[in-house]
Amino acid sequence: MKILIINSGSSSIKYKLFDMPKEENSIHGVIEHIGEKGSKIQDHYAGLKLVLGKINNVDAVGHRVVHGAEKFKKPTLINASVIRKIKQCSCLAPLHNPANLAGIIACKKLLPGIRQVAVFDTAFHQTLPDYAYIYGLPYEYYKRFGIRKYGFHGTSHEYVAHEAARRLNKPMDKLKIITCHLGNGCSIAAVQNGRSVDTSMGFTPLEGLIMGTRCGDIDPALVTYIMQKKGIDIHEMENVLNKASGLKGISGVSNDMRILEKRAGSMDGRSELAIKIFIYRIKKYIGAYTAIMAGCDCLVFTGGIGENQARVRNEIYKGVFSHLNKKPAVLVIPTNEELMIARKAYQLIKRHPAIKD
Repeated sequence: MKILIINSGSSSIKYKLFDMPKEENSIHGVIEHIGEKGSKIQDHYAGLKLVLGKINNVDAVGHRVVHGAEKFKKPTLINASVIRKIKQCSCLAPLHNPANLAGIIACKKLLPGIRQVAVFDTAFHQTLPDYAYIYGLPYEYYKRFGIRKYGFHGTSHEYVAHEAARRLNKPMDKLKIITCHLGNGCSIAAVQNGRSVDTSMGFTPLEGLIMGTRCGDIDPALVTYIMQKKGIDIHEMENVLNKASGLKGISGVSNDMRILEKRAGSMDGRSELAIKIFIYRIKKYIGAYTAIMAGCDCLVFTGGIGENQARVRNEIYKGVFSHLNKKPAVLVIPTNEELMIARKAYQLIKRHPAIKD
């Protein structure tokens, strides 16, 4: 079965074609600058038409969808009802879900009758217990507005946890795994007996670790304090928190860990400080997740920083498990979210050969 995996962004389409169940990836690429000034590709329909011009005989399509809220706890065959529900979730991911939907609707037009599957970034973390996802706010905010921890990077955390269990030759439902997805966006998950029991990102991807340009955990009172001191509105404040903070904000130079490591080596104090804060925050989360799982069998690093920055990995690991008699395995595993989506789409379609729209 040939399954086309689509990751549709606001101005780009990343795609990979897998032959399942052999898991062979034969074609992959990216279409960029969709809808931008001067671009010949005006919308996702035109972009996907270009993609499909390179591919023959697509049997199914798997889509990355960022936010499924509490409506979607597992991969779902797409029909009109599912499209409506993904639209309803767009208020929680206004930059992502509409773009994901644009890819779904374009495929629906270009590939009539071909089954499509939505795989949600938030779904893997829907196993969090209520005491891990409820915030210390009036409970009615959760009931009325859906305000809770959702977590993100779920497909990546799930993939590397499965791969870790395979490499250790142990059943995933017998392991306590901490997965660290470290890139420009960063998150950590505690995976106990095959289920996500906590994760660092929250209602939005802003919560948790220091990231490339995101601040991570801060005192919420700082938001109004900074707005008053600088005389800025909520839109400017959101920009500060999401695009001008993290490694970039602390160093004053860059959100790229490779650049910061080079500058830190030449005695740039603020670049060195940014790296230290980054590492410190990760170690705190690893310690916390070791505590809530009462141990850790495996620590996994993935993502651009997790896979490639050995110094950062070594500093994170140094001393973090010194209190444990049995030290966990430490693995570096390149993530493959597209393959995980292909697996889920294939398994779902096998169970449900047909679906009515």
